[in-house]
Amino acid sequence: MNDAFPPTLDGTSTATLNYANIIQEKLGEVMVITPRVPGVVDTGYPYEVYRYKSFPLSKKDEYRFGWPFKHEFRNYVRSKKLDILHFHCPLASAHFAKLIVQEQKIPIVATYHTKYDYDIRKRAPTKPLQDFFIRFIVNHVSIADEVWVVSEGAGENLRSLGYQGDYIVMPNGVDFPRGRVDTSAVNAQYGLRDDVPVLLFVGRMMWYKNLRLLLDALRIYKESGHAFRMFMIGKGTDMRAAEKYAAKLGLSKEITFTGKISDREQLRAFYSRADAFLFPSTFDTNGLVVREAAACGCPSLLIEGSCAAEGIEHGVTGYLSRETAADYARALEAMLNDPDQMKRVGQNASEKIYLSWEDAVRMAYSRYENLCRSWVYPEGYHAEGWGNAEESADK
Repeated sequence: MNDAFPPTLDGTSTATLNYANIIQEKLGEVMVITPRVPGVVDTGYPYEVYRYKSFPLSKKDEYRFGWPFKHEFRNYVRSKKLDILHFHCPLASAHFAKLIVQEQKIPIVATYHTKYDYDIRKRAPTKPLQDFFIRFIVNHVSIADEVWVVSEGAGENLRSLGYQGDYIVMPNGVDFPRGRVDTSAVNAQYGLRDDVPVLLFVGRMMWYKNLRLLLDALRIYKESGHAFRMFMIGKGTDMRAAEKYAAKLGLSKEITFTGKISDREQLRAFYSRADAFLFPSTFDTNGLVVREAAACGCPSLLIEGSCAAEGIEHGVTGYLSRETAADYARALEAMLNDPDQMKRVGQNASEKIYLSWEDAVRMAYSRYENLCRSWVYPEGYHAEGWGNAEESADK
């Protein structure tokens, strides 16, 4: 269960999609429960995608507000006799899960993916309303029988909101295989030269991703006499403002805002072509895009102490900078001045921090097994197939 699913794309949507695909293909049977998106017909999935009523959040936002309160929704889900529920968002999905288990006692897993308090404080106009939504999140995470976080930093953020229970770190994976792909199409489309470094950012275009710091650092780097091409891939409510700010800094020729790229192979070509991946976000709790870059042997420049930098050793599996534009520009200059070392760091990242989605989901599935084996299901229930995950895959 998640409040977003393709065609809406973000980290939790990607996680939900990969969990569903891999479980259905190799481990068991799965059903996805998510809010309805107007005009979307879910065809081509080898499992059921069940959508319930929703409303738009705003004209600018692609996200939907789920409305899981109709009895027929719950009745239909209950009729499936699910063995376990896993929600990836502590909002409508979590409330739907709570309504289900009030009537049908099955185990629940919750994954806390992102720092929801950032969005709450941006969207809710008053402190009492912000506090209400934060309590809502903590209360709904707390209904789960097992709480997972995607990094230690995510766990610390959840604790800072008032959560007092236990949690398990369950990292997300990457759907790219290791290795670079052909980049001739990207080179031809943008007229890229071998003697000018190519830099890359992938993510939502929101100021809280430290976009201002990134753009300021690039201005400093340019004013030091360096040439570069920078690609900003993604969309978001601050995209136009970021474009205007880049133009104000005199970076219009160097920076290309591509918008969202849904084609995964095209995105993989950008990662493969980039000399460095620039990701100064301190908001993200897992930095999935850092692992995507690593899959393509592209080294990342991150902010020290951020969740995205967890497990990164400076100069070995990535590069770290303090959280100022001047420091970030200096770190960028230092790494680009040693291209041979950058290639070694990119290769190390591919070998040491890469985690495939299949490996990540198999770890998660083994936790499902532990819960389901020990669970006392309602009378008439029979949770089948909870053998060894490897045996299940073989079968």
